[in-house]
Amino acid sequence: MKKQEIDHILVKMLDYHREVSDLNFTVGKPLQVESAGELIPVEVKPNFKALSPFQTEVIAMNLINQDRRLTQALLSTGSCDMSYSLPGKARFRVNIFSQGANLSIVCRKLESKIPTIEERELPKTMFQIAKEINGIVFVTGATGSGKTTTLAAILDEINENKSVHIITLEDPVEYQHPHKKSTFNQRELGMDFDTYAHGLRAALRQAPKVILVGEMRDRETIEIGMRAGETGHLVLTTLHTVDAGSTVNRILGMFSIEEAKQIRIRLADTMRFIVSQRLLPQVGGGRVATFEILGANLRVKDLILNGESEGKTFYEIMEASNAFGMITFDQHIIGLYEQGLITHETALAYCSQRGVVGRGIDAIKSARGEATTDIGKLEIDRGYAKSG
Repeated sequence: MKKQEIDHILVKMLDYHREVSDLNFTVGKPLQVESAGELIPVEVKPNFKALSPFQTEVIAMNLINQDRRLTQALLSTGSCDMSYSLPGKARFRVNIFSQGANLSIVCRKLESKIPTIEERELPKTMFQIAKEINGIVFVTGATGSGKTTTLAAILDEINENKSVHIITLEDPVEYQHPHKKSTFNQRELGMDFDTYAHGLRAALRQAPKVILVGEMRDRETIEIGMRAGETGHLVLTTLHTVDAGSTVNRILGMFSIEEAKQIRIRLADTMRFIVSQRLLPQVGGGRVATFEILGANLRVKDLILNGESEGKTFYEIMEASNAFGMITFDQHIIGLYEQGLITHETALAYCSQRGVVGRGIDAIKSARGEATTDIGKLEIDRGYAKSG
């Protein structure tokens, strides 16, 4: 199988269904594409009813294209990441990984158009984040929840309004930003630097005002990131955590007990925002993003320094600080339900506190004159006392 044949298959898979986000090659399954969170089998000629180990290996080797670094990473760690282009059609973030004795491949389609905050209907707080001049902003969520897209929109807003030097450290480079007011240098892991910690340490000598770190994977990267935030840089980065509270705990958990107090002080000083996001099934198909946003104020700094306690939690601060751009997942989910973007069942499935969302939805239904319960008409059992 030649590169031209691989490219032909990729094009056929992309065109097979609307809004394809991923291409999936797994032994024992047909070619599959993911759309709106669901895998769909693809029929092409010749038809692949079930991919063989040899076929996935040939596809993987063609994508790697004799790159020694990628081959070494695959053999030593069991997986490797790269970018792959179909000229004039699409770019992909590719992960090849071993599964037993076989290889599997997932190609995530990368958007070519830089998203904007307005187009993606992101919370207005993103404009505030783009105006920050130093500190760290964490964007968190599960893989595939849209963290990269949110960060690209923030960078585009900076690019539109500030004449600054921006360095990105990515694995791989996903959105290719044009030079507008800002000057971009986008560096790719493996090609331009070997680890995020080394890339970030080098970036401090490259006179940037804004640094994007694709992921804070270890304590060394977080430590250097905090140092960058303390020395006048704005650091934007991601973590695989589910909400604001778990993000703070994850960061603190990377350091020893002896270091904890000092790290709490530094994090309280440098953290500007924690933006967590999830993708929910949307009414009518597709997915819609929901957000939780924690900003920095005196109450938040106190919680980072001393920890959460009864009556003093990050959730309660966000719930009471909407005027300052903060919001909980539950408040945002109730808003999405009110707009008719998600169903009652989806709201309860993805919320943080079912009671809060349940009461919020009941209030919306009452305002609309809709029933808030499935229980039918209730009557007094007048014969109850006489039955004895």
